[in-house]
Amino acid sequence: MTCFLALVVHIMARTQRNKATAHHLGLLKARLAKLRRELITPKGGSGGGTGEGFDVAKTGDARIGFVGFPSVGKSTLLSNLAGVYSEVAAYEFTTLTTVPGVIRYKGAKIQLLDLPGIIEGAKDGKGRGRQVIAVARTCNLILIVLDVLKPLGHKKLIEHELEGFGIRLNKQPPNIGFKKKDKGGINFTATCAQSELDAETVKSILAEYKIHNADITLRSDSTADDLIDVVEGNRVYIPCIYVLNKIDQISIEELDIIYKVPHCVPISAHHRWNFDDLLERMWDYLKLVRIYTKPKGQLPDYTSPVVLPDQRTSVEDFCLKIHKNLIKEFKYALVWGSSVKHNPQKVGKDHVLEDEDVIQLVKK
Repeated sequence: MTCFLALVVHIMARTQRNKATAHHLGLLKARLAKLRRELITPKGGSGGGTGEGFDVAKTGDARIGFVGFPSVGKSTLLSNLAGVYSEVAAYEFTTLTTVPGVIRYKGAKIQLLDLPGIIEGAKDGKGRGRQVIAVARTCNLILIVLDVLKPLGHKKLIEHELEGFGIRLNKQPPNIGFKKKDKGGINFTATCAQSELDAETVKSILAEYKIHNADITLRSDSTADDLIDVVEGNRVYIPCIYVLNKIDQISIEELDIIYKVPHCVPISAHHRWNFDDLLERMWDYLKLVRIYTKPKGQLPDYTSPVVLPDQRTSVEDFCLKIHKNLIKEFKYALVWGSSVKHNPQKVGKDHVLEDEDVIQLVKK
């Protein structure tokens, strides 16, 4: 299968990109996505597993994965950030298993994972890269650690490996409506002008997945890759920071240029330079919301907030984070902070909380 996959990639590379070949390329991309999914999905229900040392229990409020080629300084960075010892040496492939560490930042408990060095071809099953990227899919934020002395071609290679495994970095899900149905054929609607997709290309891509009855609505200028991502349905959209390590070995002028690159943070893991900037950027990308509790008749507890993800910050989500039975006893809540018009304000379970709000629950 790997040979056939390489053949499809070769054909795509040789094909000129224009209006006439868009249909043919779309079909090849769908075929390639299917082949990769079959290649990376473990065969059979048992015995596959994630590989010894790779399956790490998720703890804390968020999980950050350190991804990169061997010997770029991931282990040193983790050791100096979290005080965790991960074997460090000057030769490649020192870290052979996933090494977890935990830091506390702004009241949140954040799990850091030093993943073994990725090799080129991981998405096609080479080395242990498959297990590495499988763990990366479970992260809330990915840090791609790069050696500032080696060409930024490493960045492109790692992005390519992660993309091949269904991880989309610093992207939003495509604005495409997709609904399967029992009959009626393919109903294609585009609410804006399309530069790549037309009804014929959409039908041929869906036919590759044996889908002949569906409603497709394109709400933005979409590509064949966008449509394939929606049909596959197993893509994960994860924010990413590019950490350029070993800045102690470059000039100030080169450092100024690096600072202008989007999503980049230059550091020196060995000398612990610019860790404050890195931690602050990590916090911004995680988009965590801290909620402080206030027992009746007492001052708020500002030492240990309840930390919620950005998308789930209602009072009900807050109750469920503490205990699943708490919502059954919930009557109303008193909230102080930026999410209410006056302090305190009586709110129900659907009220959306904001960062550093104070809450007092009243039970039935």
